[in-house]
Amino acid sequence: MSASLIERVRERLATESGPLLPTVVAEAIRAESGGLLGESDVLSNLRLLQTELTGAGILDPLLRAEGTTDVLVAAPDAVWVDDGHGLRRTAVRFDDEAAVRRLAQRLALAAGRRLDEAQPWVDGQLPGLGACGFTVRLHAVLPPIAPAGTCLSLRVLRPATQDLAALTRAGAIAPDAVALVDDVIAARLAFLVSGGTGAGKTTLLSAALGAVPATERIVCVEDAPELAPRHPHLVNLVARYANVEGVGEVTVRDLVRQALRMRPDRIVVGEVRGGEVVDLLAALNTGHDGGAGTVHANSPAEVPARLEALAAVGGLDRAALHSQLAAAVRVVLHVGRDGAGSRRLEEIAVLRRGGDGFVAAVTAWHADRGFGEGADSLADLVSARGS
Repeated sequence: MSASLIERVRERLATESGPLLPTVVAEAIRAESGGLLGESDVLSNLRLLQTELTGAGILDPLLRAEGTTDVLVAAPDAVWVDDGHGLRRTAVRFDDEAAVRRLAQRLALAAGRRLDEAQPWVDGQLPGLGACGFTVRLHAVLPPIAPAGTCLSLRVLRPATQDLAALTRAGAIAPDAVALVDDVIAARLAFLVSGGTGAGKTTLLSAALGAVPATERIVCVEDAPELAPRHPHLVNLVARYANVEGVGEVTVRDLVRQALRMRPDRIVVGEVRGGEVVDLLAALNTGHDGGAGTVHANSPAEVPARLEALAAVGGLDRAALHSQLAAAVRVVLHVGRDGAGSRRLEEIAVLRRGGDGFVAAVTAWHADRGFGEGADSLADLVSARGS
C-alpha cells in the first residue's frame, strides 16, 4: 500500500462523522484505489490501516499506567509523563520525527479532525483511546508552527470519583481544612476551585460535590467528561467540538444556558475558561446557591483578575463583573503541589468586596500558615446560612 494511497484514505476518512468501523475503512480503500484492488489486497491493507489509524502506539503503556494524567512528546527522544508527582522524562523513543507526525495525524483522524500543512494544529478528544479505556484530550502542533518538530500532548481524563474522606486519607486535604470545606457545602456557599494545570482542581471539585445532600439536584457542564462525584442525582452535560466541516459545535456557554432550564439545585461548570463565566455568575445570582466551578489561577488573590479577563470575552466590563462576583461567589479553594510535587489543597480564601467596589481574596486558611484573617468572615458566612 503506497504512502500516497494511505494519505488519500486518511483524507477521505477525515470527513466521516461516525466511528471508523472496518467496513468504513474498507470502502475508503476501494474508493481511493479506483476499484483496482482485489478482496485479499483490501483485507491486507485494512489490517495495515487499522494499525495506522487506531491506538496510541508506543505511548499506550504510558497512557494506561496507574495514575498517569499527561503524556507529552516534545521530540522523538523526548517523551514526558506526569503520574501525579510532576513531569519526568521516560525511556520511550520514536524512530524519528516522521513517526511522531504519523501518530499525531492518526490520533487527529480518530478525533474526527484534520492535521496537515493547511491546519497545523489540532485540539480534540479521543473516547476510550487504546488500552487505557479513558477519554483522552488531544493537542498536537506541526512544523513550522513548532520549529523543533511535532509536539503532542495527551491528557488522560479519568473520572474524578474520590470523596473528601479519600483525599484526606491521602494527605491531599488537611483535617482542619476538610471541616471548612464541609461547612462551605452545607451552607450552600458558591465556590470556585483555582489552581494551575494538572494541580487537581477537578478532583477536589468532584469530591466536594460528593458531599452535597442527596436530596439536591446537581447539573454539571463540562468541556470534557471528568466530573463523576458519588451523588445520586447528577446530570452531566458535555460540550461538543465542531466537525471537520466546522459545524455541530455546542459550547459550554450554550450548555450553561440549558442547565438553567433543568431545575438545578446547584449548577457546576467543570472549567470556566471563557464567556460562560457571564452566564454562570448570572445563574448564581438568580437563586441557584451553592454552585461551583474551576478556574486557572496561580493563587486565590489572582482569581478576580482572571475572571475579569474571561468576562471581557463575554462582553461584561470590569465594574459589572465585580458587582456580579461579589453577590455570587463567596469562597475560593486553591490547589497546588507541595515540595515533593504531590497535589494538595493549599488555601481557602473568602472573596470580599472593598470600599472601591472591587472584590479581593482574603485568606481564611493556608496549608503552611494555618488560619488567617478571612477565617472570621468565613465563619460569619456559614453562620448567616444557619449552618
